[in-house]
Amino acid sequence: MRYMIAKPSEYLIVTGSGISDIKLVKKGWIWPMQSARSFDISPMNYSFDVQAMSIEKLPFTLPAIFTIGPRDDPESLKRYAKLIASHDMSGHHVTDLIKGVVEGETRVLAAGMSMEEVFKGTKTFKQEVFDKVQLELDQFGLHIYNANIKQLVDIKGYEYFSYLGQKTQQEAANQAKIDVSEAKYKGDTGAKEREGLTLQNKAKVEAETLNRN
Repeated sequence: MRYMIAKPSEYLIVTGSGISDIKLVKKGWIWPMQSARSFDISPMNYSFDVQAMSIEKLPFTLPAIFTIGPRDDPESLKRYAKLIASHDMSGHHVTDLIKGVVEGETRVLAAGMSMEEVFKGTKTFKQEVFDKVQLELDQFGLHIYNANIKQLVDIKGYEYFSYLGQKTQQEAANQAKIDVSEAKYKGDTGAKEREGLTLQNKAKVEAETLNRN
């Protein structure tokens, strides 16, 4: 019999005699015919350059950094302890698992959208990727603590985002010119109207003066 205490960022998995499944504790006595091992719940950073295609089969890259770790609640910790805890969070098994989820969900979403829809709805697209990935990770007891999904990137030879960016800038520049022209026209029209009113008022005053004389 021995008494074990987990580190602040760890839990103990206890199995064996008297335990039908597994027991998760921060500290406790480990009795004869029981075994215990610790696992860390500290989140890890995972960086990916996900390759995806739009509905027109135009490829692009989604650079992303996810901070992922076990969700600290009883049910999630139990799922994590059973499925993932025996592996190193920085090892190939967990990294490949998370990468597969991120790539799979991103590609499915992108395949149903045009390149212009992806470009114009970048924030929405990124949020949908986040939500779909989290939904898949729930089954492993994992949680996304932070996600930095960067600007979508063209693949060489398919500079479509660059084209859309230039198109948007040109449209904005053209609209600015139109706005300036309209403002100038309104200004000139207003000035002429004010000038006309001034002349009318002057003529009125002069006519009233002559009538009094």
